[in-house]
Amino acid sequence: MKISILTLFPQMFTGPFDHSIVKRAREKGLVEILFVNIRDFGTSKHKVVDDKPYGGGVGMILKVDVLYKVLHYALNKKLTRKEQKVILLSATGKTYDQKMARDFSRLSHLIIISGHYEGVDERILKFVDRQVSIGDFVLTGGEIPAMVIVDSVTRLIPGVLKKDATESESFSQGLLEYPQYTRPENFAGLKVPEVLLSGNHKKIAKWKEKESIKKTGDKHLKRGRINSS
Repeated sequence: MKISILTLFPQMFTGPFDHSIVKRAREKGLVEILFVNIRDFGTSKHKVVDDKPYGGGVGMILKVDVLYKVLHYALNKKLTRKEQKVILLSATGKTYDQKMARDFSRLSHLIIISGHYEGVDERILKFVDRQVSIGDFVLTGGEIPAMVIVDSVTRLIPGVLKKDATESESFSQGLLEYPQYTRPENFAGLKVPEVLLSGNHKKIAKWKEKESIKKTGDKHLKRGRINSS
């Protein structure tokens, strides 16, 4: 799989993808991550990439002609639009989730546009497949959300993790993952649940399912209280 990140600040990605699982995936050739500097496609000798918004307003807007040139450069002309998708990181986008991550991991090519400044010219949406947000809050740019998406997508690519490693984790089956424990068996009076020490796999499986349902329900209940307050 190939992931192209269109950004004004490629230097921000130095480090996050050079360690742990993403690094190993890149070394194995399971994922290729390409950084495309939007400023390289800027207009005039000064490489201008933004301008003041029509109608007035605070901040600068990324120019549609510049973004279109970058996007045209990044698109693989040999792939269909089913095999590659273009996403724009935006506060108005659909909230990112595990299902979206799994869908993206099945692509041959994912192109991520990392906006910056006040936003992008609305006309670029005509050339984008989907707008994506990582949450209801505002960041200075799309670089950090791009890192989140690359990390979550890469670990779902076949061969990156051990077989079935992602099947029972949180959100994969619509439930949060059950509580996990390891040695020591007793820490400061806090003990590991006896069922996990029993060796009875049937009971353990039932316990895990029950705890997953409980944890998921508790989270939704807390979220409902917050939203209604």
